[in-house]
Amino acid sequence: MSLNDLEFAYAPVRDQVRDLLKMTKTQRTGFILILLSCGISILSGYIMQRSMPLGMLDFKGLYYNTRCLLLHLDPYKTGEPLRVYLAENRNGSQPPIVIQRVLTWNVYPPTAFILTAPFAVLPCEPSYLLWILLTAGSYTIAAFLLWRFAARYSPKLSLLLICIVLTNCQSTYIFGNPAGFVVSLCIIAAYCFLTDRYVPVGILCLAIGLAVKPHDSGLVWFYFLLAGGVFRKRALQALIVFFVLVAPMILWVTCVAPHWIQELRFNLLVTCMDESFLASGICLNTVTSIFWHDSHVYNSISNLILGSLLLIWSVRTLRSRLSQRGALLALAAIVPLEMILTYHHDHDAKLILLAIPACVMLWSEGGPIRWLALSATTAGIAITAEIPNSLYLVLINSLHLSTTTLSGQMLNAVLTRINPLVLLAMSCFYMWVYLRREATSTERQHMLPLDEKG
Repeated sequence: MSLNDLEFAYAPVRDQVRDLLKMTKTQRTGFILILLSCGISILSGYIMQRSMPLGMLDFKGLYYNTRCLLLHLDPYKTGEPLRVYLAENRNGSQPPIVIQRVLTWNVYPPTAFILTAPFAVLPCEPSYLLWILLTAGSYTIAAFLLWRFAARYSPKLSLLLICIVLTNCQSTYIFGNPAGFVVSLCIIAAYCFLTDRYVPVGILCLAIGLAVKPHDSGLVWFYFLLAGGVFRKRALQALIVFFVLVAPMILWVTCVAPHWIQELRFNLLVTCMDESFLASGICLNTVTSIFWHDSHVYNSISNLILGSLLLIWSVRTLRSRLSQRGALLALAAIVPLEMILTYHHDHDAKLILLAIPACVMLWSEGGPIRWLALSATTAGIAITAEIPNSLYLVLINSLHLSTTTLSGQMLNAVLTRINPLVLLAMSCFYMWVYLRREATSTERQHMLPLDEKG
């Protein structure tokens, strides 16, 4: 192949990269503000991490799980990562109980090693710094791409909402949870699919997100699968890449730990039995558990509520014609629902960024619904933001609420479990808009070009 042939083949890629790097004055200002917002979270999070005994909590779990694998030890055997940690940190002191618990029971699937293996080769401290820098970089890229997409509706409002989210990501940098990577990869994938640009990058990002934290990106992938047309093609391509990427990881883990499936199941069971661990999450069963103490009852009620909403959303998606407007509303409805469907923390809830384009789209259309959209989205962002949420928890912890009466239980649920309730309300609002609004002439003007190809 001649040089001219190579240049012709890669010309589209080169043009897209140039277009991405070429920014207007408004875009440069937005990029700087996004960068500053990330910088605030990084600096404050890193300072708090250095002063907290539980700093790097999630990252240490990932790091020493992977170190076990590199040392040809079973990372799912109870206490094995803890023994590796103690062997490599011979300072004579025992780690805090929470760190011991994280290092005792590994709850990450073997597919997650595809992300963590390169970091575990380095010493822990440099590896953590690299992890934080790459997390911040991925957040910045994802947020900027999302803003470029949402700016067509309202550049100022979308930038404000995005910057609020990015300024409140301290827990991601304190604990080093991989949610920072997964949220960013999921947003990048959604941007690539919605705009039909950098599609191979989007497929790879979604595949890696599914490998590391499938309960974060699973329903986003499920939307593209149900939506049909070219979106279904992209979802299936991401699934194929997922299997190609994770097959070597699963084979590697199976060779080192042939009983990893049973061990992982046991670790998940032990973790789920820890009530304090589950109470710190934002899933809906933390609300229903206030009214019913039997786990079978409160889990069933929670699953019934969320399962019904998911079924309605799925049927609507299957019957909808593929459009950009419909895609934005569908994602805005499913993202908060995904956060309360299974165990999640506030750092996972940063996926709520995907609801911002739908919010500013409704805002740009005017009418009373614009205020409902802004209120629902702002409430979802605020209640999962680290700074206001921390202040709220300090206030709530000073109250002594009774749970012996129905009124006390209801007050307790509203005050102490406000996160899942607000996310449920946000999901219901966007579900309502998604269900009642058929394609209008405005929507047809914004039909995805992929729809015609698909």
